[in-house]
Amino acid sequence: MQGIKIVATGRALPRKIVTNDDLSRLVDTNDEWIRTRTGIRQRYFCEEETCQSLAIEAAFQAVERAGINKQEIGTVIVATATADNVFPSVACMVQNALGLSKEVMAFDLSAACSGFLYGLGVCHSVLLNQKKKYALLIGSEQMSRILDMEDRSTCVLFGDGAGAAVITLDENEFYQKAWSDGNSEALSCKGAGYDNQHLSMEGSKVFKFAVKVIAQGIEEILAESGKTIGEIDYIVCHQANERIIDHVSRKYEGVKFYKNMDRYANTSAASIPIALDEMYEKGMLKEGMQVILVGFGAGFTWSSALLTI
Repeated sequence: MQGIKIVATGRALPRKIVTNDDLSRLVDTNDEWIRTRTGIRQRYFCEEETCQSLAIEAAFQAVERAGINKQEIGTVIVATATADNVFPSVACMVQNALGLSKEVMAFDLSAACSGFLYGLGVCHSVLLNQKKKYALLIGSEQMSRILDMEDRSTCVLFGDGAGAAVITLDENEFYQKAWSDGNSEALSCKGAGYDNQHLSMEGSKVFKFAVKVIAQGIEEILAESGKTIGEIDYIVCHQANERIIDHVSRKYEGVKFYKNMDRYANTSAASIPIALDEMYEKGMLKEGMQVILVGFGAGFTWSSALLTI
């Protein structure tokens, strides 16, 4: 099997930190209500930054850390639901800002919070069929731009940020499964030309969906890979809500579930790469470790993958 390897990661965050207390001055909520229901204590909101600038910063950091010849990057993919423009893509702007070769396939991928995981599968397929050695995969979101700050059920849940990874082919094992099930009611946001372009969500439906598909993703990727849960070092889920992850983790005692939504809230497609970058930075991920990634989001979309570090 020819799988993929993450060569290096990077992340970027806006300068502005918004605490739960800050939000309580804008909408009828409070710190205790948010923390006990979500695990979130703060998030980052863009002021001068944009989805594009965050993507460029995270990508630059990942490429610098990788220590590679950047002209060997043949693909740039930005997973995002909050691109600054309908077109050109954020990915094209990353290619230009980083001074990459013009012989690059650059495009944005829209799969909401599952975007980074969908992107892993696309990178794997592309790398098997391109001459250049590397792909650059970024999750970047400016969720604050689509929030209704008068809707306390949604505005407290999300944050802005970006995470990036340089990826190459490797003999490491790599397995991935992905699903979709069209649903435009439970979690959606209208596009260009609509009067109301705010995110809307039916929280209870999304919670039930998330709990179900995280467990499905873990079980099916274990079956696909022939691994047992005891062989897994970490499970890194999309960082949407602490209660969702805690609910699922009870079934897998002894397995470490990484959580960081207390500091970032839900950064959609950026949440998993931000988490991975933190884990690499802290020295938590060692060569040979087995890690399961699980993402879920609007669409509905969901995906799981098993990586060897």
